[in-house]
Amino acid sequence: MFDKTPLEGPMKQSECSPLDQSWTSCLKRPPCLRINTLDFSDLWDEEDLEQDAADDDSSSGNASPNQSPGHCLDSLKPPPAPPLAPPPPLASPGAPESSCRTLKLHWRELLSLQPLPRVSRFGPQSIWAGLEPVHLDTNRLEFLFESKTCSSKTFSCLTNGKKQKQSCVSVLTLKRSHIITIALSSLPPPHLLPPALYSMDSSVLDREDVQRLQSLIPSDEELKMIKQAKAQAPHCPLAPAEQCLLILGSVTHLSSRLQLWAFALDYDSLEREIAEPLFHLKLAMEQLAANQTFRCILATVLAIGNFLNGCKARGFELSYLGKLSQVRDTHSRQPLLHHVCVLLLQIYPQSSDLYSDITAVTRASKCDYSQVQTNLAQLEMLCKASWEQLRLLEKDGEGRKGGGRGGRGRVEERTSGSEGSLRLSLPQFLKECGERLKVLRAVHRRVINRERTRNLHS
Repeated sequence: MFDKTPLEGPMKQSECSPLDQSWTSCLKRPPCLRINTLDFSDLWDEEDLEQDAADDDSSSGNASPNQSPGHCLDSLKPPPAPPLAPPPPLASPGAPESSCRTLKLHWRELLSLQPLPRVSRFGPQSIWAGLEPVHLDTNRLEFLFESKTCSSKTFSCLTNGKKQKQSCVSVLTLKRSHIITIALSSLPPPHLLPPALYSMDSSVLDREDVQRLQSLIPSDEELKMIKQAKAQAPHCPLAPAEQCLLILGSVTHLSSRLQLWAFALDYDSLEREIAEPLFHLKLAMEQLAANQTFRCILATVLAIGNFLNGCKARGFELSYLGKLSQVRDTHSRQPLLHHVCVLLLQIYPQSSDLYSDITAVTRASKCDYSQVQTNLAQLEMLCKASWEQLRLLEKDGEGRKGGGRGGRGRVEERTSGSEGSLRLSLPQFLKECGERLKVLRAVHRRVINRERTRNLHS
């Protein structure tokens, strides 16, 4: 047997070794809570003390080291009650009943709010206790999150052959009805269209939807036929195409609203189609003027031409550079462009890659600047027409506020009053468009004049 007595002394010394002392110093509270660039100095001392107290309580207890930190608290809780049968689901008070199923959020509901600790950085209440109630448009949510299985089942029930098919009022031609039916498959339900049109709500109708509606604008003759047919058969429902046109016909100045909305959505892209080619042209002229390789090419071609023509020309039209590959020598049938490149390498060995130096010239050569001028004129016309359409809508709105026509006036007032809607920002938007058009006209005029001046000097 071994005697363990002599080993007690070294063991006691090891307990007070420098390694243990350094670890003990690491356990002390640091003076500044900062890790590299991460600043934790906003953590409270009270939070640290409370944690220390919790640690002291857990260490001074009779719990074994294998037990979890919450074992003492769990031991004080009463035994769980036997499971009960789950109660039937109850509708929340005041919640509207939906005629169609919607997508579900698979979250874990908080059955009760746990009390916060005695010291909390974020106040005495939880974040859920301070939330304000939110009033939602349940019809729109039902449309946005409608379950596809529900809609397919509804469609199958409606098309079931066992049920008697109810006759519908249809007065449109087959081609017109077919076009409207195809458009309706990509549009929101017709009853959501008037509020979205009055407020120009882009979350309901996007640019493609606006374009589809522009092709569905009903004529006065179509509306008259639909109303007459409905009056003759008041108990029969309208066909989907006729019902859609009747709803669209209830929106005042529908064509003006759609044109104004389309202009507001398209202005940035229309402006870009004009500004980008002009910028390419301006940058191309700057690149050509500053490129030394291009100057060497001009000097070489000019020297060759003066020798072959027996003259002393001071310059030539730059368009002739595109014909260098068409002129060939009479001996080896090599194009003149080949000989120009050989001479450039011999005379100007420091020449760079011209194609890589004049990328803006390549982009500008793909632009039709006569079309750019046409696009600028069309943009000015659209901006002027938008002012007239906005003035018409403002005048119609003032008439409704003075005691207009009932329901539609209330719909327009309610929907256009939403904060941040495009309809309310149109006056300011058109003013900005006017200012941007002034800049665009000046840029176009100056770039074209600079290009013509350069052609005169080239």
